[in-house]
Amino acid sequence: MSLPVIDVVNQLVLAAAEPVMSFDLLNMWRSMGPFAKFIAIVLAVMSVWSLAVAVERILTYSRSGAASRKYAAELATLLPAHKFKEAVELAHTKEFEKGYLPKVLGLALEEYRHGLESHATHGGKHEIGEFDIVAAVNRAIDRSTLRTVTDMRRGLGSLATIGSTSPFVGLLGTVAGIITAFQAMAATGSGGLGSVSAGIAEALVTTAFGLLVAIPAVMFFNYFTNRVEEIQVDINDSTTELVDFFIKEGR
Repeated sequence: MSLPVIDVVNQLVLAAAEPVMSFDLLNMWRSMGPFAKFIAIVLAVMSVWSLAVAVERILTYSRSGAASRKYAAELATLLPAHKFKEAVELAHTKEFEKGYLPKVLGLALEEYRHGLESHATHGGKHEIGEFDIVAAVNRAIDRSTLRTVTDMRRGLGSLATIGSTSPFVGLLGTVAGIITAFQAMAATGSGGLGSVSAGIAEALVTTAFGLLVAIPAVMFFNYFTNRVEEIQVDINDSTTELVDFFIKEGR
């Protein structure tokens, strides 16, 4: 038997002796080391957390938007009739308390109503004018807008953190897995293509998992950030119209 044929036979025998790794998720999980499993569990928790935040924010924005639109329609009929007390009470009902417009406009209307009562009772004594009432309304709008927008942003910080850190968490698991694979090859003296590819594939699972967690989190974060900006614009438009109404009403 010639020497090249013997070399080929030896390579086939070595390749057959190398362990064949199954690349389904269950077998890869079983073959992962303790640290790689810990990284995978951390990424799973981050994924569940980001999905829970996304679902909660979607429901919150949907309910808040529906309540705000309905309250704005009700307010369009109450303001011309000077029913400020009814408008304030409507903002605090269970149906509208989750809306962002009832939170902001309700406080502004309450401040305006109290200002009118104070002006009627002590106007001549303390020289309270319409400008003072509108200034108080503007300060109330600023306070309520800040609280409302902050509440609308709740949970977005965790989405940003998960989207930016999960690829690095997965990369940490990959680096640790590659180090473990090379240490095992050095200890056993096995350096065949099968053992190298199996170890690297096992290590790269955590990187793929990290990217799988990061991509939806970043997409949700950008989407919710745009929703919050739209809510801010809606609040600014509505409060500006309300203040203009108060100024015209005072004059």
